[in-house]
Amino acid sequence: MKKRIIISGGGTGGHIYPAITIYKQIMASTDAEVLYVGTEAGLEATLVRKEGIPFESIPAQGLQRHLGLSTLVTLAKTAQSLWKANQIISNFKPDVVIGTGGYVCGPILMAAALRNIPTIIQEQNVIAGVTNKILSRVVKVVAVGYEEAAKYFHKCRRVVYTGNPVRPEVLADTRQEGRDFFHLADNQFTVLISGGSRGARSINTAMIEVHEHFKDNPGIKLIHLTGSGEYHSVTQALDIEEGQEEYGQSSLILPYLHDMPKALAAADLAIFRAGAIGLAELAVRGIPSVLIPYPYAAEDHQTFNAQIFVQRGAAHMIVDKALTSHDLIEEIESFMNNPHMCQRMAQAAKDLGKPNAAKDIADLALEIAK
Repeated sequence: MKKRIIISGGGTGGHIYPAITIYKQIMASTDAEVLYVGTEAGLEATLVRKEGIPFESIPAQGLQRHLGLSTLVTLAKTAQSLWKANQIISNFKPDVVIGTGGYVCGPILMAAALRNIPTIIQEQNVIAGVTNKILSRVVKVVAVGYEEAAKYFHKCRRVVYTGNPVRPEVLADTRQEGRDFFHLADNQFTVLISGGSRGARSINTAMIEVHEHFKDNPGIKLIHLTGSGEYHSVTQALDIEEGQEEYGQSSLILPYLHDMPKALAAADLAIFRAGAIGLAELAVRGIPSVLIPYPYAAEDHQTFNAQIFVQRGAAHMIVDKALTSHDLIEEIESFMNNPHMCQRMAQAAKDLGKPNAAKDIADLALEIAK
């Protein structure tokens, strides 16, 4: 008999992409009927439907930190979302409910737990999110992305260290396939720079002088993904036409890349933010990194994520407000000129990787299902 599974996670890609990866793993493992619960206002409404996953929405939103009319509206929506979540549970009759974070998870996991339906939450970060901390008191299992996160869930019945789920495409390409895709010479030191899908202004600004510094160096390739919102300002600062892509001999500048797994396969070094899923992908590929955590992330969780990689010898970290072009040039040249350090840090990154995390989480969910 088909298992009936609800998956919920929303707001940001950091909650949605793990949910989609877990969904794909479940569908590869067993014959299941899956429903995704999110909000119409979140990114999930677009991303989940694009994957062809059945989707239902509830009117959830996060609580404001101050009292006022907006807080009353939010509380009204919370009551409404609990009622809608109950309705979805009654109609769909799930055997298990999986939450990957974001306030949308609250009503659906709470409704399921109150009916004694097995529930599991997946926490991606070292510092647990507020919703997940509250829900951990009622859910059956918490799957953590980092061992260090377990301490936030001491009131949960069962905590399992699974690591963070990584899409299978990330491991599909060999290094050679990645390098062939970008027409890279064997001896070209390749740096992948990305501040996420929206881009990171501080990284993009610092990169201008980095591109100029390495412009005529054939021994390096900088693959810089600016984010679509930041692309124009970068091309303007470098005085190149939009769509030109190449800058000198050493730089490839793109707003985004559909085939990110190819870039990960080709890279010798990454300059990244410290979101949990990006770090999980660097780890499974064994890529050393220079991390610049996003300073406004909730509970400053990106800094704590980055610190784990630094402590394990897999990354260097630069504080966002202190970031300069000089820092990045120095870091890149240090890695280029020290292959032994590069190899050592690549291995440390790989040791942090959990390539089977999605399967382990899917197995855990199926194991506790009614």
